[in-house]
Amino acid sequence: MTEQLFPEPTVRILIFNPRGEMLLTKSHKWNGKYVIPGGHIELGESAIETAHREIREETGLEIRDLEFMRWQEFIYDEQFWKPRHFIFFAFTAKLDKGEVVLNDEAEEFIWIDPQSALKELDVDSYTMACIQTYLDRV
Repeated sequence: MTEQLFPEPTVRILIFNPRGEMLLTKSHKWNGKYVIPGGHIELGESAIETAHREIREETGLEIRDLEFMRWQEFIYDEQFWKPRHFIFFAFTAKLDKGEVVLNDEAEEFIWIDPQSALKELDVDSYTMACIQTYLDRV
């Protein structure tokens, strides 16, 4: 494991299909909890570019209409599989169509209503906060 010298900026994206369901993935990196897909912002890449790239890499989907939702600090939280300091930039996005094809960062996925996700799924606390922020705005 490499020593981390600075916080790592990342994006997370709540993707909504035409039925109003959002996409969550179950990840071994988050101890089997459901999370919002996303990833690290690379040097020279904007957060918006990162969102499109990460979603394409992790799910095979093409998203549109990204809107910034909130930011979060993650400082050595045990919910993640290794000690890290992240800064999360969370967005919402829309999906017109497409089939989810997961890469090796997730084991399964679900399309689910946001309210149901909070009641029925084991989601990490950062995802839970993002879902709640979204629900407070609609």
